[in-house]
Amino acid sequence: MGVSTSSPEKGISVVTVDYPPVNALPVRGWFDLADAVRAAGRDPGIRCVVLTAEGRGFNAGVDIKEMQRDTTGHGALIGANRGCSEAFAAVYDCEVPVVAAVHGFCLGGGIGLVGNADAIVASEDATFGLPELDRGALGAATHLARLVPQHLMRALYYTSRTATAAELHTHGSVWRVVPRGELPAAALELAREIAAKDGHLIRLAKAAINGIDPVDVRRSYRFEQGFTFEANLSGIADRVRDTFGKEAHR
Repeated sequence: MGVSTSSPEKGISVVTVDYPPVNALPVRGWFDLADAVRAAGRDPGIRCVVLTAEGRGFNAGVDIKEMQRDTTGHGALIGANRGCSEAFAAVYDCEVPVVAAVHGFCLGGGIGLVGNADAIVASEDATFGLPELDRGALGAATHLARLVPQHLMRALYYTSRTATAAELHTHGSVWRVVPRGELPAAALELAREIAAKDGHLIRLAKAAINGIDPVDVRRSYRFEQGFTFEANLSGIADRVRDTFGKEAHR
């Protein structure tokens, strides 16, 4: 359980997240993920990173139960917000391209990860969404806006609905949709094609593309997080989270 790194082929690093049962990451998990992605990108022998996960789904966001157990203040909330910010930034700032291999559910913080990735390969059962309003939180609209058009992003955000991998493929944000069993091979196929490029040039390309990005994703996401703090300080977030917790156990 946790975050692990492997190198199945020359020039490719695979960072795998495994936090049963649903890959809802605790505070430490987000920081560990950030460290793993950054370390892979710094390795001069690596030209592409694949971000993947074990289990039922790619990512279910933050560990809400960890925050509910924190009765001494806002330490868990602050930790989760900082951890998510670090992990999302690590993917975006990784010195080489990052391919996200997504299966099952990709929710909340998962959207922050894939929205900041360079390319997405998904299985046919993959779904993407931000159930934040149902869980007493806000954030990652910055990243959902990189996956779907503006008005669809707003509708998905306000309703907490999800979009399928096939739907995102039609919008051009998912590179390829494959049967679940073929996902690892499909992600490696794309990573292999990227890793075949000159190592120095691919790093320059990543820096150049980030440099012309019209949105500062780090500043935009931190702006969103400020409203999460407001929701928590006002008591709104606790009320919604408590409702979510009761419904989840029915």
